[in-house]
Amino acid sequence: MKIKILLLAGSLYTTIAISQVPEDALKYSWNGPFGTARTLAIGGANGSLGGDITANFINPAGLAFFKTREFVVSPGFSMLKNKSNFRGMETSEKNNAFNLGTSGVVWGFSNRYSKWSNNAFSIAVARTANFNSSIHYTGGNNFSSYGERAASEAAGSGLSLQDLINSNQVSIATRLASYTYLIDTLTIPGNAGPDIVSLALWNNLKNGAPYLVTQENTIKTKGGITEIALSYAANMDDKFYIGGSLGIPIVSYEKNSIFTERDATGNSNNNFDYSTLTENLTTKGVGINAKLGIIIKPAESVRLGLAIHSPTFYGLKDTYIASMTTNTENYVHPNNSTITATSALVTQGASPEYKYDLASPWKVLLSGSYVLHEVEDVKQQKGFLTADIEYVNYKSNKYTSTDNSLPSDYYTGVNKAIKDYYKSAFNFRVGGELKFTTVMARLGFAYYSNPYKDSELKGRKMFASGGLGYRKKGFFVDLTYVLALNRDVNFPYRLPDKANTFAAIKGTGGNIAMTFGMKF
Repeated sequence: MKIKILLLAGSLYTTIAISQVPEDALKYSWNGPFGTARTLAIGGANGSLGGDITANFINPAGLAFFKTREFVVSPGFSMLKNKSNFRGMETSEKNNAFNLGTSGVVWGFSNRYSKWSNNAFSIAVARTANFNSSIHYTGGNNFSSYGERAASEAAGSGLSLQDLINSNQVSIATRLASYTYLIDTLTIPGNAGPDIVSLALWNNLKNGAPYLVTQENTIKTKGGITEIALSYAANMDDKFYIGGSLGIPIVSYEKNSIFTERDATGNSNNNFDYSTLTENLTTKGVGINAKLGIIIKPAESVRLGLAIHSPTFYGLKDTYIASMTTNTENYVHPNNSTITATSALVTQGASPEYKYDLASPWKVLLSGSYVLHEVEDVKQQKGFLTADIEYVNYKSNKYTSTDNSLPSDYYTGVNKAIKDYYKSAFNFRVGGELKFTTVMARLGFAYYSNPYKDSELKGRKMFASGGLGYRKKGFFVDLTYVLALNRDVNFPYRLPDKANTFAAIKGTGGNIAMTFGMKF
């Protein structure tokens, strides 16, 4: 397995200085299917089918199929296991969580005095992104060190080590690395003058020993994006359906990570034993977006849909807290080998906050459905087949500063890195249902393509689903199980002058979703 990739654009280095890295943008736009249990059972393919409250978030024209009022609530439970491969060593981590799926109310009513024969209003809430995850990986590294990242940033700043500690022109992690002597001003063997270098690397170079560290990273994230949608839809003679929605996504994200690097040479007197960086990042914010869609019926059993999702414009705030402990053995003082520093120490007691805007990509959705025995009375229908194709340009994510807490060119570097790092991709969803009077059986599949431009990075998301439904006298209940088979990557750090090492992540697990609903 290849464990290194070529350098990205040089601007990527500037993006790691404070907070955001490319993955921070991706998590808002690369997510799996969501919705009611019925929609999840058919792979999330609801772009042309209609008649489900999930249409608020996919194609609001589908709400125009409603002719009565309906209330829906969708509890769920997710189970995920992540297997990580980091430089040939495999580990795993589990995470379970309850969640609330798509829920809300639809008011459908008919107008027999107009060719716009049916209208519908809806208010709904959905968890459109789930950030609950646990990742753990460890392995030996004879290629690079976290200390190199801090040393490179420190050297590139042009600041002395003393000035570095109190400067907001470099990351807090690098300032902690300076305070705890993970990096220092030293002379590399063969070089004329002193440089800011990683203590682990320097001691191995000085002693002619193999360059080897053991690295371990544990990352736990939680939260999600909960979106509230207000929608209106209408249909003309049950042939042409149109709808629009206004979405208000609310972001809650928390990331806790512990990264440890240990000397693995077996030398207990080379002035480096270990260093541990503990970080807590919290992101809060709110956004706004719009969705517009149409559905047409060129034939009685055929439905074709088109939906366009505007970018979501987020206003976000990050809060960051960190600490670092480094053991330098005898380097600083024989009786004071371990030094600990916190972010409060280098920020004069303040908890750093960064405010910024993020625009997520446009999305375009094409879809089609074939309804078995299509008649106005849905109780007489026998089932359907449906499919969606979605286009997303992931490299169009864009950050904008809203305060003066970061250097003026900081987000220019972030946005350049995103364009170099990601590409556009297609996502596919397909599903079907067979109806047996009051009982329905459903199957579905969804595939979310690789958003990464570099061929070494293997990212994709697959979901296989199946479920049952029961409907009678205005009451319905649906039960679905979704199996997730995902691949992604995680970088413990990035370097500006050599290839970057990463962990390959394979996520498996499931989501149990249930929806209760009633017409009133």
